[in-house]
Amino acid sequence: MRKIFGVVAGLILAGTLAACGGTSTDTAQPGAADTSKADAPLKVGVNPVPHGEVLKYVKDNLAAKAGLNLEIVEFTDYVQPNTQLDEGNLDANYFQHIPYLEEFSKGKDIKLSWVVPVHIEPLGLYSKKIKNVSELAQGAQVALPNDASNLGRSLKLLADNGVITLKEGVGVKATERDVAGNPKELEFKPLEAAQLPRSLEDVDAAIVNGNYALEAGLQPATDSLILEKGEGNPYANGLVTVPAKVDDPRVKKLAEILTGPEVKKFIEDRYKGAVLPAE
Repeated sequence: MRKIFGVVAGLILAGTLAACGGTSTDTAQPGAADTSKADAPLKVGVNPVPHGEVLKYVKDNLAAKAGLNLEIVEFTDYVQPNTQLDEGNLDANYFQHIPYLEEFSKGKDIKLSWVVPVHIEPLGLYSKKIKNVSELAQGAQVALPNDASNLGRSLKLLADNGVITLKEGVGVKATERDVAGNPKELEFKPLEAAQLPRSLEDVDAAIVNGNYALEAGLQPATDSLILEKGEGNPYANGLVTVPAKVDDPRVKKLAEILTGPEVKKFIEDRYKGAVLPAE
């Protein structure tokens, strides 16, 4: 009986120690590094052109050497890449500039973090009906992007080229109410940015974001009637993530690659001025 009791007691003691050990192992300290995710895929949301093309170049030529497992997720709008990032379905995105990021974050009451600027897509005025901006007729209809940051940017482009004048000091924050002079009485038609290339069939001219111009087969450097300058341009498109992943080694590694000389050369060689590396 004493032997049986000793065996049972030993088993109970061993079980108790094992349970304590399990509890100790399962309780991780807050903020402890999770090294199991160090080589996990980094899911990055992009617009197809040029962001997706740039990221595909990185994936095919630079990522493996840097130990980065890159997964590209394409979107054709400016909303889903941010909402999907906020909801945890992406690790980062690459499609937007700081003014749009700030406008979106405020409007949706979410927090996203800017990482690095990568490139600039000059905004341009395009038309299938005229060959020079001076040919805009009285009362011509001009389509513009309807999001606040790019709308103000578009109006400033027109003002910088003498098509309209704006109230003093409004700059890129201009709205249609800030147009002080409109000698040709142009009719402005705000549309979702992705619809602007298609609108060229119906309007006299349209101001189109660089990525959508390229997707539509337009060459900003040669097809635009007027085009933004790259120098001093605050609208660099860049890498964005959630605050919790700003220090993620994978995000830092991608940021380093995107701002490196290989990507800069790829942008210059492929887009020939239609897309400019950010300085």
